[in-house]
Amino acid sequence: MDINVAQLFQTINLATIMPEIILSVMAMALLLVNVFVPSKSKGYLAWLSLAGLVAAGYTAATGWGLNIPSFSGSVVLDNFAIFFKLIFVVAAGLTVLISDQYMEREGCNQGELYPLILFTTVGMMLMASGTDMMTIFLGLELMSISLYVLAGFNRANIKSNESGLKYFLLGAFSTGFLLYGMALVYGATGTTRIAKIAEAAAKMGAPDTMLLIGALLILTGFAFKIAAVPFHMWTPDVYEGAPTPITALMSTGPKAAGFAAFLRMFLVAFPVMKADWSDLIWIMAVLTMTVGNIIALRQDNIKRMLAYSSIAHAGYALVGFAAANTTGTAGILFYMLTYAFMNIGAFAVVVVLGKQGESNGNVQDFAGLAHKRPALAAIMTLFLFSLAGIPPTAGFIGKFYLFSAAVQEGYVWLAIIGVLNSAASVYYYLRVMVFMYMKPAEEEFGWVKVTAPITLALVVAGVATLALGIVPSYLLQLAETAVKLI
Repeated sequence: MDINVAQLFQTINLATIMPEIILSVMAMALLLVNVFVPSKSKGYLAWLSLAGLVAAGYTAATGWGLNIPSFSGSVVLDNFAIFFKLIFVVAAGLTVLISDQYMEREGCNQGELYPLILFTTVGMMLMASGTDMMTIFLGLELMSISLYVLAGFNRANIKSNESGLKYFLLGAFSTGFLLYGMALVYGATGTTRIAKIAEAAAKMGAPDTMLLIGALLILTGFAFKIAAVPFHMWTPDVYEGAPTPITALMSTGPKAAGFAAFLRMFLVAFPVMKADWSDLIWIMAVLTMTVGNIIALRQDNIKRMLAYSSIAHAGYALVGFAAANTTGTAGILFYMLTYAFMNIGAFAVVVVLGKQGESNGNVQDFAGLAHKRPALAAIMTLFLFSLAGIPPTAGFIGKFYLFSAAVQEGYVWLAIIGVLNSAASVYYYLRVMVFMYMKPAEEEFGWVKVTAPITLALVVAGVATLALGIVPSYLLQLAETAVKLI
């Protein structure tokens, strides 16, 4: 017994989870600060959260180039995990910056908001660095439970309550699929370690029926988290009802975390079954892109439009997953980061323009914005151009990389369908621009107030969206380095 305990402690290296430790300690400290330092304004908690995120991001970045497994191989510090951890830090940091003004306006500026965002980030990080199914599940549950609360955070708003309840019920349902799939994979292989699952599957020769069903159930669970068709039904209602900053976070960070665990599971654990799951993901990519874009064409509510847009963008990323080569996998990493900048930037503008109760959440409410608030209209146009994939923005480079990966693997029709879907999406993005620039102003936008934190978020997101479209090579090289081990 003593030998086993000694061996266990020899496998522990806290450096592999130091970003998670920093954020967990900061989140618990913020809970205490919120209790013992009562204040009407919670802005100081936002800045403390931001400091914790910066510290966690810096700690993660210092591990670049390392490959250190820890906790008996259940987590790993590698470039793949580090790249995704930086995506999570970016998404959470921008969300924190745009939250304070919104929550104060809606009268729900409780201090628990920021610890919950940090705990969500910890869960996402564990999903990215987990090399054991139980670690991935632990991270998924930590992320999901925090998001259930965040989605229903505005208790005075019935839509927020509905959002939290729907997300909880459907999220718990999808988690059952995922956990049952993991149980079947464990039953077929006798292990929960991803690398050992691959070894056991390779020894089987022909994939075992139990293993195939388990992999299919795991795919179903992850497809829910990334809002892929046909597991997307929860997305528009949850995104519309949740507080806008939380919608921004949900559409970026958890989606990236889902892809991180999805990629590591299927590319590492199930490569021998690639012929079985690649065609399925091909079909899922086409359905996700097409359904998301077609329904987005008919949306008047800006948050529902961006929700269906988010579904379509998951489809673009699935194109790279179907290719399953270095270009495609690196393209997913690059796209998840750029999508965080452009999508949260767009939601930041929605936060700035919103009235109490989000009574002006329709596309028509943007009419005349360019004449009254030209700077806000210009930055929103940049984000919409990037979401549509128009050069020289980051969105264009990301889509080009993903579609190129499909062509390299011979999936020419998949790339063509992706390009056609991207072209179709231009309509509903341009519709917003038409209202901003070509329609007379129905409002004076006198209530609009751009605070320092939101200004910082808009500047960071805008500069990154443009810079990564003009000079993307360095980040693409980092993304390719990150996926080499995968």
